[in-house]
Amino acid sequence: MSSDDPQSAIGFSPGIPILRIFDEARAREFYCGFLGFSVGFEHRFEEDLPLYMEVVRDGLTLHLSEHHGDATPGSAVFVPLRGLHAFHRELQAKVYRYARPEIEKLPWGEWIQVTDPFGNRLRFCELAES
Repeated sequence: MSSDDPQSAIGFSPGIPILRIFDEARAREFYCGFLGFSVGFEHRFEEDLPLYMEVVRDGLTLHLSEHHGDATPGSAVFVPLRGLHAFHRELQAKVYRYARPEIEKLPWGEWIQVTDPFGNRLRFCELAES
């Protein structure tokens, strides 16, 4: 494309998945306690209304929402990463009572799939070198 092309000004940033949650304490236990994320921000329109929260870790940003219209429970997020085996050792060391994920070998690489307390699946994948 030439620099005169109006599409040359378009540049996408990484998307931010929104995952539906139903229980703030369980979401914090899973995302912060088990997976090692930190809270980026929290928002409620009023104290007794649903939570909308950002969690971040090493360049990955996820939004977690209690709002019924924001996302569908049972979604999946594919997360490419480096250091899958180190991440696996970290997760195993935490002895989280609801998940003990293993590394799976796939044609395109290796991954760890974890399911949050709300049915959402996170697929952390180290892609095979081609």
